[in-house]
Amino acid sequence: MRLTRLLLAPALLVALALPAAAEKIPLSTLSAYLNGLTTLETDFTQINADGTISTGTLSIRRPGRARFEYAPPDKSLVIAGGGQVAIFDPKSNQPPEQYPLPRTPLSLILAAKVDLGQARMVVGHTEVENTTRVRAQDPAHPEYGQIELVFTADPVELRQWVITDDAGNQTTVILGELKKGGAMRPSLFDITAETKKRGL
Repeated sequence: MRLTRLLLAPALLVALALPAAAEKIPLSTLSAYLNGLTTLETDFTQINADGTISTGTLSIRRPGRARFEYAPPDKSLVIAGGGQVAIFDPKSNQPPEQYPLPRTPLSLILAAKVDLGQARMVVGHTEVENTTRVRAQDPAHPEYGQIELVFTADPVELRQWVITDDAGNQTTVILGELKKGGAMRPSLFDITAETKKRGL
């Protein structure tokens, strides 16, 4: 399975309650918002690079941890934790594919401190149809791909993101209602424990 297909990861039409007009949200405000997210739970809809659609639930515990549980018929699982991203294929009896988290654009929002004002990190910052869109990359490794974050204002809220890999393939993740600040078990993000649980 392609990393970009499963990694989270512009643009399905979503019915959002938006203000009549909006100005571009400053990068400093967006950085503060992301840094204020400790835990997050939500449903998501994912549009894959091949046009197929997946759904599931997402749990994030910053810094560095995320869990994507895909609904049937997919039933895949993606865990970010311990500096790695692991992709569990329910149809395989092999250990999960693993990638260093820093090599994925997702690391930009899971970082211990998000600073969108960092030189050469943000390569696009626009207001489009009452949303603020920020396109970011690892300034030291732009070849790792980009992530476009889509926010609404009043209050600031992350609505979706689009990951573009090094081959130009795009995967869009549209978020549902965000439930923030709840407690989460560390085991949700433990790749080794999940691997043993599955007998792999």
